[in-house]
Amino acid sequence: MTILRPDIRRDDPYPAAATALLLVDMQRIWLEPGRNPGHPDWDAGHPFHRDVAARAIPNQARLLAAARAGGVEVIHTIIRSLTRDGRDRSLDHKMTPLHVGPDDPLALPVPELAVGADEILLPKTSSGVFNSTNIDYVLRNLGITHLVVAGIMTDQCVDMAVRDAADRGFVVTCVGDACAAATAERHSHALGAFGGYCWVADTDTVEARFRAMRAP
Repeated sequence: MTILRPDIRRDDPYPAAATALLLVDMQRIWLEPGRNPGHPDWDAGHPFHRDVAARAIPNQARLLAAARAGGVEVIHTIIRSLTRDGRDRSLDHKMTPLHVGPDDPLALPVPELAVGADEILLPKTSSGVFNSTNIDYVLRNLGITHLVVAGIMTDQCVDMAVRDAADRGFVVTCVGDACAAATAERHSHALGAFGGYCWVADTDTVEARFRAMRAP
């Protein structure tokens, strides 16, 4: 992994070939109204689904297109068990209970954010992607120093990705207007709480940075 200079800032320009975009849990089961078994009453009119449809998904689609155009590495993470009965899940997911089987098509990202050719998809069985996947190993093998994070839920899995990445020595950006939580209050409070671990940027800014980059 590249050794970063001691005076680096979180909002410094992204280095070519050392920057990755991480999209967190943008799955059909959570984002298509009526699919979430934990919230079957969340229809298309629920604030979460309205927010996701109007803001988070379109903004992430912009980031995804710009990342691909700029040669930025793209990683998708999803909640999905390795076994059909979910016996490999974390204790927390078993107690919740939370289980998305390996053959369930609802485990995959929504069509607008579908995994592209040769992009990385990491299934996880915990809130923190660094806890139940080999993402740290993968990022270091790729030579990544800067990680840009967007996804759901801002106050849960996004929060953990940001904090854990920062603790492991990555320079982290969270694209605030490309994330969503169950309520607007939880979303804004989370950004305020973990903002000390990252640069909280917006889609316009990050999209422009990605499009200005070129693959080596």
